[in-house]
Amino acid sequence: MKIIKSVFTFMTIFFLISCLGFSKKEEVRKATFIQTKETKVAYFASGCFWCVEAIFESVKGVKEAVSGYAGGHTLNPTYKLIGTGNTGHSETVAVYYNPTKVSFETLVTVYFGSHDPTTVNGQHPDYGSQYRSIAFYSNDKEKNIIENTISKLNKDIYKGKIATEVIQHTKFYEAEEYHQDFERRNPNQGYVKAVSVPRLNKFKKKFPELLKKNGH
Repeated sequence: MKIIKSVFTFMTIFFLISCLGFSKKEEVRKATFIQTKETKVAYFASGCFWCVEAIFESVKGVKEAVSGYAGGHTLNPTYKLIGTGNTGHSETVAVYYNPTKVSFETLVTVYFGSHDPTTVNGQHPDYGSQYRSIAFYSNDKEKNIIENTISKLNKDIYKGKIATEVIQHTKFYEAEEYHQDFERRNPNQGYVKAVSVPRLNKFKKKFPELLKKNGH
Protein backbone atom coordinates (compact mmCIF):
# COMPACT_ATOMS: atom_id res chain seq x y z
CA MET A 1 0.00 0.00 0.00
CA LYS A 2 2.85 2.37 0.88
CA ILE A 3 4.52 1.60 -2.46
CA ILE A 4 1.33 2.44 -4.38
CA LYS A 5 0.95 5.67 -2.43
CA SER A 6 4.57 6.62 -3.11
CA VAL A 7 4.18 5.97 -6.83
CA PHE A 8 1.00 8.05 -6.91
CA THR A 9 2.74 10.90 -5.07
CA PHE A 10 5.69 10.76 -7.46
CA MET A 11 3.44 10.85 -10.53
CA THR A 12 1.45 13.75 -9.09
CA ILE A 13 4.62 15.78 -8.49
CA PHE A 14 5.95 14.85 -11.95
CA PHE A 15 2.89 16.16 -13.75
CA LEU A 16 2.82 19.32 -11.63
CA ILE A 17 6.36 20.21 -12.68
CA SER A 18 6.39 18.72 -16.17
CA CYS A 19 5.70 20.50 -19.44
CA LEU A 20 3.66 17.43 -20.40
CA GLY A 21 1.47 17.77 -17.33
CA PHE A 22 -0.60 20.65 -18.70
CA SER A 23 -3.21 20.21 -21.37
CA LYS A 24 -6.55 21.50 -22.51
CA LYS A 25 -9.25 19.72 -24.46
CA GLU A 26 -9.42 22.28 -27.23
CA GLU A 27 -6.91 22.08 -30.06
CA VAL A 28 -7.37 25.63 -31.33
CA ARG A 29 -4.71 27.11 -33.59
CA LYS A 30 -4.52 30.66 -34.84
CA ALA A 31 -1.85 32.90 -36.29
CA THR A 32 -0.02 34.76 -33.56
CA PHE A 33 2.49 36.72 -35.64
CA ILE A 34 2.75 37.72 -39.27
CA GLN A 35 6.23 37.97 -40.75
CA THR A 36 7.15 41.35 -42.22
CA LYS A 37 9.83 42.55 -44.63
CA GLU A 38 11.94 43.58 -41.66
CA THR A 39 11.96 40.16 -40.00
CA LYS A 40 13.61 36.81 -40.52
CA VAL A 41 12.76 33.54 -38.76
CA ALA A 42 15.01 31.09 -36.94
CA TYR A 43 13.93 27.79 -35.41
CA PHE A 44 15.24 26.19 -32.23
CA ALA A 45 14.26 23.25 -30.00
CA SER A 46 15.69 22.81 -26.51
CA GLY A 47 13.15 21.27 -24.18
CA CYS A 48 9.74 22.61 -23.19
CA PHE A 49 8.76 25.38 -25.59
CA TRP A 50 7.25 27.45 -22.77
CA CYS A 51 10.77 28.02 -21.47
CA VAL A 52 12.42 28.52 -24.85
CA GLU A 53 9.80 31.01 -26.02
CA ALA A 54 10.20 33.18 -22.92
CA ILE A 55 14.00 33.20 -23.24
CA PHE A 56 14.05 34.35 -26.86
CA GLU A 57 11.36 36.95 -26.28
CA SER A 58 13.63 38.58 -23.70
CA VAL A 59 16.35 39.17 -26.32
CA LYS A 60 16.60 42.59 -27.96
CA GLY A 61 15.90 42.47 -31.67
CA VAL A 62 13.45 39.59 -31.32
CA LYS A 63 9.96 40.62 -32.36
CA GLU A 64 8.12 37.46 -31.35
CA ALA A 65 8.69 33.81 -30.48
CA VAL A 66 6.01 31.28 -31.39
CA SER A 67 5.72 27.81 -29.89
CA GLY A 68 5.21 24.86 -32.21
CA TYR A 69 6.46 21.55 -33.54
CA ALA A 70 9.16 20.66 -36.10
CA GLY A 71 11.73 18.08 -37.09
CA GLY A 72 9.42 15.09 -37.46
CA HIS A 73 7.38 13.09 -39.93
CA THR A 74 3.81 13.41 -38.67
CA LEU A 75 1.51 15.80 -40.54
CA ASN A 76 -0.40 18.36 -38.47
CA PRO A 77 0.87 17.21 -35.06
CA THR A 78 -0.97 18.22 -31.90
CA TYR A 79 0.22 18.56 -28.33
CA LYS A 80 -1.48 15.28 -27.50
CA LEU A 81 0.28 13.46 -30.33
CA ILE A 82 3.62 15.06 -29.49
CA GLY A 83 3.33 13.67 -25.97
CA THR A 84 3.53 10.10 -27.30
CA GLY A 85 7.07 10.69 -28.55
CA ASN A 86 6.17 8.94 -31.81
CA THR A 87 5.73 11.90 -34.16
CA GLY A 88 9.42 12.58 -34.70
CA HIS A 89 8.79 16.25 -33.89
CA SER A 90 10.39 18.23 -31.11
CA GLU A 91 8.78 21.14 -29.28
CA THR A 92 10.20 24.02 -31.30
CA VAL A 93 10.12 27.80 -31.20
CA ALA A 94 9.99 30.02 -34.28
CA VAL A 95 11.96 33.18 -33.51
CA TYR A 96 10.97 36.25 -35.53
CA TYR A 97 13.82 38.74 -35.39
CA ASN A 98 15.11 41.94 -36.92
CA PRO A 99 18.52 41.09 -38.46
CA THR A 100 19.61 44.73 -38.22
CA LYS A 101 19.33 44.50 -34.45
CA VAL A 102 20.29 40.91 -33.68
CA SER A 103 22.18 38.44 -35.84
CA PHE A 104 21.48 34.77 -36.42
CA GLU A 105 24.87 34.08 -34.86
CA THR A 106 23.78 35.84 -31.66
CA LEU A 107 20.57 33.81 -31.60
CA VAL A 108 22.68 30.65 -31.83
CA THR A 109 24.71 31.93 -28.88
CA VAL A 110 21.46 32.47 -26.97
CA TYR A 111 20.32 28.99 -27.90
CA PHE A 112 23.41 27.14 -26.72
CA GLY A 113 23.78 29.40 -23.71
CA SER A 114 20.28 28.73 -22.40
CA HIS A 115 20.15 24.93 -22.21
CA ASP A 116 22.32 21.85 -21.74
CA PRO A 117 23.11 20.66 -25.29
CA THR A 118 24.75 17.47 -24.01
CA THR A 119 21.47 16.00 -22.76
CA VAL A 120 20.10 13.34 -25.10
CA ASN A 121 16.33 13.50 -25.67
CA GLY A 122 15.40 16.04 -23.06
CA GLN A 123 15.97 18.97 -20.75
CA HIS A 124 15.34 18.44 -17.07
CA PRO A 125 12.65 17.71 -15.95
CA ASP A 126 11.27 16.83 -19.41
CA TYR A 127 12.53 13.77 -21.26
CA GLY A 128 11.58 12.11 -24.53
CA SER A 129 12.35 12.68 -28.20
CA GLN A 130 9.82 15.51 -28.25
CA TYR A 131 12.15 17.49 -25.97
CA ARG A 132 15.40 16.84 -27.80
CA SER A 133 17.82 19.58 -28.77
CA ILE A 134 17.66 20.65 -32.42
CA ALA A 135 19.16 23.68 -34.15
CA PHE A 136 17.46 24.21 -37.51
CA TYR A 137 19.03 25.96 -40.48
CA SER A 138 17.40 27.45 -43.58
CA ASN A 139 20.53 27.89 -45.71
CA ASP A 140 24.22 26.96 -45.85
CA LYS A 141 25.30 30.13 -44.04
CA GLU A 142 23.12 29.31 -41.04
CA LYS A 143 24.29 25.69 -41.10
CA ASN A 144 27.93 26.79 -41.01
CA ILE A 145 27.28 29.15 -38.10
CA ILE A 146 25.62 26.38 -36.09
CA GLU A 147 28.27 23.77 -36.89
CA ASN A 148 31.15 26.17 -36.18
CA THR A 149 29.57 27.07 -32.84
CA ILE A 150 29.19 23.40 -31.93
CA SER A 151 32.80 22.69 -32.88
CA LYS A 152 34.05 25.52 -30.70
CA LEU A 153 31.87 24.59 -27.74
CA ASN A 154 32.80 20.91 -28.05
CA LYS A 155 36.46 21.85 -27.99
CA ASP A 156 36.38 24.51 -25.27
CA ILE A 157 33.55 23.50 -22.95
CA TYR A 158 31.68 20.27 -23.62
CA LYS A 159 34.56 17.98 -24.67
CA GLY A 160 32.74 16.51 -27.65
CA LYS A 161 29.55 15.67 -25.78
CA ILE A 162 27.08 17.99 -27.55
CA ALA A 163 24.02 15.99 -28.62
CA THR A 164 22.22 18.78 -30.50
CA GLU A 165 20.92 17.73 -33.90
CA VAL A 166 21.53 20.07 -36.84
CA ILE A 167 18.60 19.75 -39.23
CA GLN A 168 17.46 21.69 -42.30
CA HIS A 169 14.18 23.41 -41.60
CA THR A 170 11.30 22.20 -43.76
CA LYS A 171 8.00 22.68 -41.95
CA PHE A 172 6.94 24.37 -38.72
CA TYR A 173 3.55 23.63 -37.18
CA GLU A 174 2.30 26.31 -34.82
CA ALA A 175 1.17 24.93 -31.47
CA GLU A 176 -2.29 25.37 -30.01
CA GLU A 177 -3.19 28.90 -28.93
CA TYR A 178 -3.11 28.19 -25.21
CA HIS A 179 0.63 27.41 -25.43
CA GLN A 180 1.54 30.82 -26.81
CA ASP A 181 3.10 33.22 -24.26
CA PHE A 182 2.36 30.51 -21.70
CA GLU A 183 4.85 31.70 -19.10
CA ARG A 184 3.64 35.30 -19.24
CA ARG A 185 -0.04 34.33 -19.11
CA ASN A 186 0.33 31.68 -16.39
CA PRO A 187 2.81 33.09 -13.83
CA ASN A 188 1.42 30.99 -10.98
CA GLN A 189 1.33 27.66 -12.80
CA GLY A 190 3.47 25.05 -11.05
CA TYR A 191 5.85 24.25 -13.90
CA VAL A 192 6.31 27.91 -14.73
CA LYS A 193 7.31 28.76 -11.16
CA ALA A 194 9.51 25.70 -10.67
CA VAL A 195 11.20 25.42 -14.07
CA SER A 196 10.46 28.17 -16.61
CA VAL A 197 11.13 31.23 -14.47
CA PRO A 198 14.37 29.88 -12.93
CA ARG A 199 15.63 28.92 -16.40
CA LEU A 200 14.80 32.38 -17.76
CA ASN A 201 16.44 34.13 -14.81
CA LYS A 202 19.56 32.00 -15.20
CA PHE A 203 19.78 33.09 -18.83
CA LYS A 204 19.26 36.76 -17.96
CA LYS A 205 22.03 36.63 -15.39
CA LYS A 206 24.38 35.03 -17.91
CA PHE A 207 23.66 37.40 -20.83
CA PRO A 208 22.53 40.79 -19.44
CA GLU A 209 23.95 42.60 -22.48
CA LEU A 210 21.51 40.80 -24.80
CA LEU A 211 18.34 41.69 -22.94
CA LYS A 212 15.64 44.13 -24.01
CA LYS A 213 15.38 47.27 -21.95
CA ASN A 214 11.96 47.87 -20.40
CA GLY A 215 10.59 45.03 -22.47
CA HIS A 216 11.56 46.61 -25.83
